[in-house]
Amino acid sequence: MPRKARIKSNTGIYHIMLRGIDKRNIFLENEDKLKFINDIKKAKEKGNFNVFGYCLMDNHVHLLLQESEEIGTSIKRITVAYAGWHNKKYDRIGHLLQNRYLSEPVNSEQYLLTVLRYIHQNPVKANIVVNAREYKWSSFGEYYLFYNEQKTLIDGDLIQSYFKTFDEFNAYTNESNDDKCLDIKNAKYSDKKMTDMIINLYKISNLPILSMDKKRQIIQEVYKKENTSIRQLARIFGISKTVVDNTLKKDK
Repeated sequence: MPRKARIKSNTGIYHIMLRGIDKRNIFLENEDKLKFINDIKKAKEKGNFNVFGYCLMDNHVHLLLQESEEIGTSIKRITVAYAGWHNKKYDRIGHLLQNRYLSEPVNSEQYLLTVLRYIHQNPVKANIVVNAREYKWSSFGEYYLFYNEQKTLIDGDLIQSYFKTFDEFNAYTNESNDDKCLDIKNAKYSDKKMTDMIINLYKISNLPILSMDKKRQIIQEVYKKENTSIRQLARIFGISKTVVDNTLKKDK
């Protein structure tokens, strides 16, 4: 079946989502996120596109870009550089990201504001932070720099035309809302729900005290079947993310 054609944006602005292949975490350390942001900067210098926003989560990325060159070319500039670096660092081969990125057109300035708020609230709605300002790996902090006339990755002039001060921008970003935008369709289970599910399924009482061989077996099976992540499995089994990642590599 042929792929469905992407919907073109009348404004050249797109909300893009990149996901790890097989639900894999694409960022295992803070250094990885720093590298990805630097790759956005380098790609922007070459492709001359505008960056309105971004948010880096463990297993996916949200980008809000306005194309200059074709948007797919800009995305390729970012992802090819990062995937090659990541695979070399973690001694792995094969695809890191799903081949076909997700996208939606942003055809009005009002929806641009909605998507930007949605992106910045991703870590809030994932219960990682209470306020968008607390999350280090999104463009929210870049807007603070922009409003204070410092050098920044984002292109904030259009956003500033709606919010004259950073306080106004901050208030809008953190207000309660029911925004619905492009995202991963299936929400991940909480740690407690995932733990209870595994305990009931495998008839065990305590995950951290299992033998390592048993942990590896369950991790491989659960990762294939459920919407979980390497970080979550590391938490509930009481082991490091590296051990989980290596366990999943051996299963391929």
